[in-house]
Amino acid sequence: MISITEWQKLGVGTAGFGIFFIFLGVLLYFDSVLLAFGNLLFLTGLSLIIGLKKTFSFFFQRHKLKGTSFFLGGVVIVLLRWPLLGMFLETYGFFSLFKGFFPVAFGFLGNAFNIPFLSSISPSPEGRMEQSD
Repeated sequence: MISITEWQKLGVGTAGFGIFFIFLGVLLYFDSVLLAFGNLLFLTGLSLIIGLKKTFSFFFQRHKLKGTSFFLGGVVIVLLRWPLLGMFLETYGFFSLFKGFFPVAFGFLGNAFNIPFLSSISPSPEGRMEQSD
């Protein structure tokens, strides 16, 4: 069984509040204060969950620098009170950072909930996409 430290529990709560504030900021017509607060809480929670060293090594890998620059640049733009442009940059950076994770997550969800479309998206063991008949 995996043991979860108190810092990781605090990080899950902090990241959850960050996502909540980002969602609330988007619902309230891109309120820059809520979006900035949500971004800071989310990044703090992420670093508490996986640790500072792993956070930096994730964001600053050579092949992820483009996504990282867009994501963190979007955070800075939101902090400078340009929320719409900042959220567009963050969204592009987020998809760029996690593009390798999406097929795995969709495949897991498809298999867990028996959704044929999502399970066909997951990569096959040979590394190529499965063909649906």
